[in-house]
Amino acid sequence: MKVLIDPVYGFRSHHANHVAKKLGYIGRQMTELASIFLKHYKVAQDFDAELAEMNPLAETAEGKFVAADTRLIIDDNALFRHKEFKSRPIEEAELSPQELKAQKSGLAYVKLDGDVGIIGNGAGLVMATLDAIQLCGGRPANFLDVGGGASADMMAVALDIVLSDPNVRAVFINILGGITRCDEVANGILEAQKRVGLTKPMVIRLVGTNEEVGRRILTDAGIHVLDSMEEAAQKSVEIIRIGGA
Repeated sequence: MKVLIDPVYGFRSHHANHVAKKLGYIGRQMTELASIFLKHYKVAQDFDAELAEMNPLAETAEGKFVAADTRLIIDDNALFRHKEFKSRPIEEAELSPQELKAQKSGLAYVKLDGDVGIIGNGAGLVMATLDAIQLCGGRPANFLDVGGGASADMMAVALDIVLSDPNVRAVFINILGGITRCDEVANGILEAQKRVGLTKPMVIRLVGTNEEVGRRILTDAGIHVLDSMEEAAQKSVEIIRIGGA
């Protein structure tokens, strides 16, 4: 059975009792089972869980209940509230090399199945960039948010991560400078050139704080910068279509 929970009101005792009754239990067993449900819900809330699972929840011959197997997945974005888990070893087998490096570097990265590498500052802007690429007929290879105030070194790390994906054929860097300074971003791109060697074409949209300085840094290095996100997205897709390697 499925029970929908109002996130504002929460999961209360009468909900838990109702579920236990629907499963066919009354009296002491109903109370015990409802208590397990309530504790399970509280654990999920307290630890910002994306998933909290008891499977199976077994009934013993004595009529007791035992969670024979449990699983809890904590939202990575909530780990700042759960510092006790930050020191736990990362399960490297469950992460791609890019995801592992991003996690260790404090970057928000999700691998996708396309061929246009995406770097932006701010989750909303990166999501809009993914949409722009798809609207132009392209396929994003990743979501990578360098966050606000990204330094030159952080930009270099971000480029290193994106370029290490063999499926990436072009990179679209979309920066709206507020806290993030455009000149720092530009220096980071040049640093990445020295560090890892940029063998893939790049399309850059750079607007905001210190925009003119950042543009000049890149232009002097022979890197063209665009004004419009839509224009830059279209250019990225065109590069792939004409065989950009």
